[in-house]
Amino acid sequence: MKTVLRIVAGLALLLLVVVVGGYLWASRATASTLARTIDTHAVDFPIPWPDVGPGGELGDSAAASVDPRQAALERGAHLVRARYPCADCHGENLGGGVMMDAMPVAQAFGPNLTLGEGGVTRDYGPSDWDRAVRHGVGTDGRPLAMPAVEFRSMSDQELADIVTYIRSLPPVDNTVMPFRTGPIGKMLVATGAFGFSADALPHFDDHAAMPPEAGPTVEFGAHLAATCAGCHHTHYAGGSFPGEPGWPPSSNLTPAGAIGGWSLEEFRRVMREGVRPDGTEVAVPMTYILGLGQAMSDMELEAIYLFLQSLPATETPD
Repeated sequence: MKTVLRIVAGLALLLLVVVVGGYLWASRATASTLARTIDTHAVDFPIPWPDVGPGGELGDSAAASVDPRQAALERGAHLVRARYPCADCHGENLGGGVMMDAMPVAQAFGPNLTLGEGGVTRDYGPSDWDRAVRHGVGTDGRPLAMPAVEFRSMSDQELADIVTYIRSLPPVDNTVMPFRTGPIGKMLVATGAFGFSADALPHFDDHAAMPPEAGPTVEFGAHLAATCAGCHHTHYAGGSFPGEPGWPPSSNLTPAGAIGGWSLEEFRRVMREGVRPDGTEVAVPMTYILGLGQAMSDMELEAIYLFLQSLPATETPD
């Protein structure tokens, strides 16, 4: 009996050593991952964006019938409320929100973007905005929890319009807790199972100055649908993705998925009401996107639909 107890005690001690050793290794690896610096290019663009002529050329602000800043504000408001899910992470007032609160995995809170106390963008210039939004890299060069892979295709004009709009918002005094990883999260980061956008993006390629011409076209739809890549991947065939425990795999958006048999009106209903043609409802986190769908125009939703229908039929990866 004593021999059995000694064996059990020895195995328990060995397990404890393995667990503690693994945790210490994961903690050091995670700290190293979060502390490293990533080089990016430095860009510059005007904020607010100048007025634009019908052919895309810069116009004459003095002769414009619409104040360029007011036009940028209106475009920026639409971008934030209809095309880019800023509020999902940064809160409705953009003064800070919850990205993930799932310990022992991780806690990630969208920082305060306003000009109030605790606002992280108060001293941002164009290049700082570019690094954070389109590269997932902070002003100190360290990787952010920002899902920049969804915003890589954002043009200079769109980013300038969004900045103009954010700077016009009422200041919110709120200091947001920094990104934290729990024991499981440390292991995921250490093993590479939880990645950062900064590691998946090019950092020295040029960005488009302006978005494609708006219209019910595949090209414009591809631009709008780029924000879907964070969950549905760049192949749009869906599958598993980093998220809170319990979130289901993302759906296949190519014609190989159920969407291949949807009509335009059925697609619009899914995007605005969250109800599929078979009567089932979409699940979290797709429910967070319904506000964007409701704010989009019929033309914008048609463009996305045309783009998704144009994709090659791709089976969801295992």
